[in-house]
Amino acid sequence: MAHSTSILWPEAQAPTAQRRAYTHQYGERTISDSYAWLRADNWRDVMRDPANLPDDIRQHLLAENDFCDAALADTLDLQKTLVGEMRGRMSEVETDVPMEDGTYAYFEHYREGEEHSVYARQLVGKDKLLSGTDGAIAGQDILDVNALAKDHEYFDLGMVTHSPDHTHLAYSSDCQGSEYYDIRFKNLDTGALLPDQLHSASADIVWSADGQRLYWIWRDDNNRPREVRCHQIGKPHAESTLVYREEDEGFFLSLGQTSDRKFLIIQSNDHTTSEVRVLDTSTANPMPMLIAPRQPGLEYEIDHAGKQFYILTNADNAEDFKIVTAPDHAPERANWRDWIAPAIGVRRLEQRLFRDFHVRIERKNALARIIIRELKSNTEHEISFDGAAYALGLCPLLDFDTMRLRFVTSSPAQPQQVFDYHMGSKERTLRKTQEVPSGHDPSHYCVERIMAEAPDGEQVPISLVYHKDTKRDGSAPLLLYGYGAYGITIPAGFSSRRLSLIDRGFVYAIAHVRGGEAKGHAWYTAAKGINKPNTFHDFIAAAEALIAGQYTAKGRIIAMGGSAGGLLVGAVVNMAPELFGGIIAAVPFVDVLNTMCDESLPLTPPEWPEWGNPLLDATAFESIRGYSPYDNVTNAPYPPLLATAGLTDPRVTYWEPAKWVAQLRHRAPQAGPYLLKTEMQAGHAGASGRFEGLKMAALEYAFAVKTAALQLQ
Repeated sequence: MAHSTSILWPEAQAPTAQRRAYTHQYGERTISDSYAWLRADNWRDVMRDPANLPDDIRQHLLAENDFCDAALADTLDLQKTLVGEMRGRMSEVETDVPMEDGTYAYFEHYREGEEHSVYARQLVGKDKLLSGTDGAIAGQDILDVNALAKDHEYFDLGMVTHSPDHTHLAYSSDCQGSEYYDIRFKNLDTGALLPDQLHSASADIVWSADGQRLYWIWRDDNNRPREVRCHQIGKPHAESTLVYREEDEGFFLSLGQTSDRKFLIIQSNDHTTSEVRVLDTSTANPMPMLIAPRQPGLEYEIDHAGKQFYILTNADNAEDFKIVTAPDHAPERANWRDWIAPAIGVRRLEQRLFRDFHVRIERKNALARIIIRELKSNTEHEISFDGAAYALGLCPLLDFDTMRLRFVTSSPAQPQQVFDYHMGSKERTLRKTQEVPSGHDPSHYCVERIMAEAPDGEQVPISLVYHKDTKRDGSAPLLLYGYGAYGITIPAGFSSRRLSLIDRGFVYAIAHVRGGEAKGHAWYTAAKGINKPNTFHDFIAAAEALIAGQYTAKGRIIAMGGSAGGLLVGAVVNMAPELFGGIIAAVPFVDVLNTMCDESLPLTPPEWPEWGNPLLDATAFESIRGYSPYDNVTNAPYPPLLATAGLTDPRVTYWEPAKWVAQLRHRAPQAGPYLLKTEMQAGHAGASGRFEGLKMAALEYAFAVKTAALQLQ
């Protein structure tokens, strides 16, 4: 039965986007697209300055914002309450655990009422651990992000890094949300900004060993990271020298550094193939050294200790990855030697090297673990963790010659904790526990892991959290979150924001669908390219399992996903609209066919290995056309839907959700309603600032609460 706008939602006139006849010609295939005009011809200029948006498009997006506000006007008090609750769970004055580097320890801290952090440092004796991390630490403030952001509606600090000699600071910042960063420098002795400015950059920056040069990435007019350049302190932008240029538009560049800080890492990759070059930044004019040439399907990443590279790779059919070694003077593929063998279903995720230890994170059955190997003896031990579901990660450390490892862990009920771990004695030291000032008792919440059976028999993990007083009789509303792409696995970690739903009787569930790597690399490849529909079938199976388990009921599920997760919820609502009481699609990738056919867009060529190239592959074309949410809207009983967008978003362009909402209104006018909220001064991540970002979360949660309540009428 269709959801009636007039019955369930206040009367408000929804915007009607003009339908303008337009066809796309892709080889021998023609696609009609009546809303193609919402894609600004000057989109490149809009990303650099939102004021360049054509007026007809601007007026339509503003009308959509007004309609969204009107439809949710009766939740304004609730939104304010939600913002207050979420803010009440945040420590306004907070300091992270300092990261020691020689005679200094560097840390971030927040001051009461301020949106952004302050970077600081403190002199510290050798091997001395700083304490008192739950309060303020006396030190020297070296970068006040609030001061940098004060004249901008949007401000994102990409990366901050100090020079090895501790005399300078470099940072990258984006004031539009388009991910074109500017790079500035600061003298840490005087506190003065240097005149040096670098533009059209990626966020990544790495210092040379002498602290006189900075390596950075230049982005071209299509917003693709194209060149690694080296900037000499005191020289103008134009005199940055070219280090490496990526000629393949399907490969993106990123920068890193080995754990011992001996080598700069230049990584070229798409979603299935990688290629790494390194250079020794201690030499005057270093030349990049290729580790192994790109080979379709070969993925690898490197680290270094002693005189060896340690290479995490899927070479030789190691689907879940293995670790090999190679001498640093001859790292070519012929010299790779197996060191840690692959294990089916155990995904090797990440490695970190120290002088005497190798640390790796691996995942099995959606749960991560840390394995530590002593380099001399090759003996291993595992750090154990308890719980049905939890999140785990390594924290950055600059110390290489140390026995100390730092990691962070949480669960859906347990706030984040940071531990230092002595790799020799195996002793854990708790350095910080995330504070929830308004109060939080983990024992009040139930955390579970259940399995759903997909149509082909695969068992799909689902992580659940709900309040202990919530009845498991099918009456509870449930928010089901999913992603399912690029091998990304959504961690079952703590979110203080979610408590605003959970404490109102919601069950919160994460479906670890195929497309991620919850159950190994095969879990990812089973839902990419023409196998993409497995992601959608898994999500529907998860919804049905939650209904069968009486965690919720049919029509009581709010499906939520962002970016590629927006594609997921857009596809499943076309396939099974009756299962869901509402849809929240954050910056959703829903115009898949048109985007994958538009090779001028920033991410399209690098995305072809993930989705298929419909320009060259007829099978890929038909596969994408078969599930693309925008292309498969019918006159179905769609539930209420909230989509969000960022005007300067280079990852999922604003016109995708705008076209999708227009299509839904045209083809299923009696269902919905369909709401679109566009951030007119932000990109993919939404509004900047720790408090400003709460407003969109409150809007989404208010939509969920209202929609769930209306389903009971």
